[in-house]
Amino acid sequence: MSESTYPAHTFGPPTPVLSVSPVVLPAPGRAVDLEVRVSAPVTGSDLPLILLSHGQGYSNHLSSLNGYAPLANFWAAHGFVVIQPTHLSSSTLSLDPGTPGGPLHWRSRAEDMTRILDRLDVIEAAVPQLLGRLDHDKVAVAGHSMGGHTASLLLGARLIDPDDGTEVDLAEPRIKAGVLLAAPGRGGDAVTEFVAENYSFFSTMDFSKMATPTLVVAGDKDASTHLTVRGPDWHADPYFLSPGPKSLLTLFDAEHGLGGVSGYDVAETTDENPERVSVVQRLTWAYLRTELHPGDSAWQTARDALTADPDPLGRVESK
Repeated sequence: MSESTYPAHTFGPPTPVLSVSPVVLPAPGRAVDLEVRVSAPVTGSDLPLILLSHGQGYSNHLSSLNGYAPLANFWAAHGFVVIQPTHLSSSTLSLDPGTPGGPLHWRSRAEDMTRILDRLDVIEAAVPQLLGRLDHDKVAVAGHSMGGHTASLLLGARLIDPDDGTEVDLAEPRIKAGVLLAAPGRGGDAVTEFVAENYSFFSTMDFSKMATPTLVVAGDKDASTHLTVRGPDWHADPYFLSPGPKSLLTLFDAEHGLGGVSGYDVAETTDENPERVSVVQRLTWAYLRTELHPGDSAWQTARDALTADPDPLGRVESK
């Protein structure tokens, strides 16, 4: 889908972006302090926020505050402040796999996002160009792959803590909407034996209480055979197994990288496709724009443009 497919007023011209990193948030009790990247348009006020959670690929630096530039740059250039933490699972930190909560630090990842919301004043002080420009009441979360798992928990999904058998509720009420990109689906018999044995928290994922409005983005060629025995439809579980309102963007011929959302020209993208990335950028932006600004027509306009395209790269359904 070309940019010209969209009406000119839908996105407007991109605004130059200010990006600052690392902004360090003191984190007593955490293995290391929390470092984040903050990206924002250089102009504008009452700016909504997106908390962006990185995945867990094999590249050293994509799984950190330095990844996901195609998304962070686009969102920031079109009116959002994007905050990206380096989670404890990042290989850039070189933590011992035996560090408490490791190796994927599923709980700490979600707690990082709550810590960010608790310390927005610290972030604004560290980036004085932002002072007084944030709308603290308009907050969204987005995440890719393992980051999608993190975002799911913040949006209301539950799991059973494998250490003590209790149900874990990490829903963050300050988050008003979310985007799940190639996120894990349900547990039980849907996950591989390897996952059940090594990452047992995946085995109890439950989306039945994930009530926050969410756009689920899934590739119809994203088999993820190391994670699931089900095939690509597993990544759509957060849409089908949660209550509405929800929307599902299915990308045609897309694999786990969704065309290359984790970085520009990165080796681990198996389905590199700039047009597909453009669809992800624009549909996710439009969805969050409308969810955080009720009555805004961006989401409907973007959906209509996708439908009208003679050779669409995906389809959208909602409930």
